[in-house]
Order: sequence, then structure tokens, then C-alpha cells
Amino acid sequence: MYYLFLADGFEETEALAALDVMRRAGMNVQTVGVTGEVVTSSHNVTVKADVTIDQINPKAADGAVLPGGMPGTINLEQCGRVLDCVTYCYENKLPVCAICAAPSILGHLGILEGRTATCFPGFETELKGATCTGAHVETDGHVITAKGAGCAVEFGHAIVSLAVSKEAADKVISDMQCL
Repeated sequence: MYYLFLADGFEETEALAALDVMRRAGMNVQTVGVTGEVVTSSHNVTVKADVTIDQINPKAADGAVLPGGMPGTINLEQCGRVLDCVTYCYENKLPVCAICAAPSILGHLGILEGRTATCFPGFETELKGATCTGAHVETDGHVITAKGAGCAVEFGHAIVSLAVSKEAADKVISDMQCL
């Protein structure tokens, strides 16, 4: 099960576009409400999460996805169970994916040390030990980072490419008329 974490203040395009691409590819993904079952985005879009943070087992994850947004990123980082899941995935070489401001969480955890990464402009100093490229999306091993909302479909493509196959990701993107 992939967990896509939602906390109040999340960036809805980053979360929902990536989720859509992943589900179209047949991935088993649950949205996890970190700040409750109903989560409000940074632009006041309300989403009902599939499960709440207390209903998941961080050590049962197949991958973790962190959308950005403010104060969503801060709210994600303040949740120990989110950090436990991200750490578990990283240590077990499972996909760890973050977009916009959320790569800062990976930087604070030391996950980006020696890796190539990208983030929303202005957060580069938070990506401890990373080589920041400014690219839309960077995949370095089992760690995926992305720049921002405009790159959300591309972020979903990278996740599906890693988790399923590039062919499956390309098909979803083509079917969505993105190519």
C-alpha cells in the first residue's frame, strides 16, 4: 500500500494529480489524513481522506508520497507517524516521494545526502547534502523529488515509472492526453 499523506494546508494539485496518475496505473494508494479525516488544502479545497494517520501501520507501506504546500509541509513534518513511514520506506529501499516544499522534510531527515534533488525555489538550503538541480522532477534511486504544482502530473509519472514501469506510466500520461 502506498500512502499519500494529506495535512491541513497541503497543495491540492500536487496531491490529487499525482494520486490520479497512480490510481490510473492500478497502484494501490490510500490518502492518509494526518490532521483528521477531512483535510483542507492551502486553497480551501476540502478532501476526505481514505484513512486517518492512526489507522495506518507505517511499517506496512510500499511507498510514501508527500505533497507540499504551506502549512501542509510543516504539518506533515510535525507528525511522528509520517516521519516513521518515510524513514521505514527509505531504509527498506521503497519509494520515497516529495514535491514542492516537502523535499525539505527529506533533507531534514538526511535522506537527500549525496543525492540529486529538486524542490520549490527557495527551499534548496533545506535539502541537506543534496545537489539541487531545479529540474521539474528528479529520481535518484528510490527517492523522487519534484519542483511544484505545475510538475504534479510529471511527478505522478515518475512515481508510476519507479513503482510499476515506465511503459505503464507512459500509457497513463498518453491516455490523459498529456503527450
